[in-house]
Amino acid sequence: MKNIAIYPGSFDPITYGHLDIIKRAVRIFDKVIVAVAHNSEKNPLFNISERVELLKKATRNIKGVEIDDFQGLVVEYVKRKKLRVVIRGLRMISDFEYEFQMALTNRKLSQDVETIFMMPSESYSYLSSKLIKETAALGANLKGFVPAFVEEAIKLKMR
Repeated sequence: MKNIAIYPGSFDPITYGHLDIIKRAVRIFDKVIVAVAHNSEKNPLFNISERVELLKKATRNIKGVEIDDFQGLVVEYVKRKKLRVVIRGLRMISDFEYEFQMALTNRKLSQDVETIFMMPSESYSYLSSKLIKETAALGANLKGFVPAFVEEAIKLKMR
């Protein structure tokens, strides 16, 4: 049986911090399914198919990555896939409380699902998709935060 993990998120847009976690996760797991959540409450910049396509392009040279999308609870998606491990990124201490609550809630919903926290490299620890969108709206150069094609897609969306 392969050692497979799911890395769920909104990825709106994917950042170098996300890519850092994906690259390090595939060194631990045989396969990582990056699962884009349908979450209309977050008012995404990119629709689900656009986020999936940006992720596919960003990860095309990383072996062991599959891109998918899902609706509903992460634990239900994990169970449908017959898997057990969820990867969550922790950037700063401010992420910890929310992620800890989510991990405990997921464990209560399904004791078979384990959450593994991964921290991005220090150089990406401050990055968030929200910050990227806010700085892009103010005309900032996004080089160093997201791949060039993602920056271009953001600029096209914000025109």
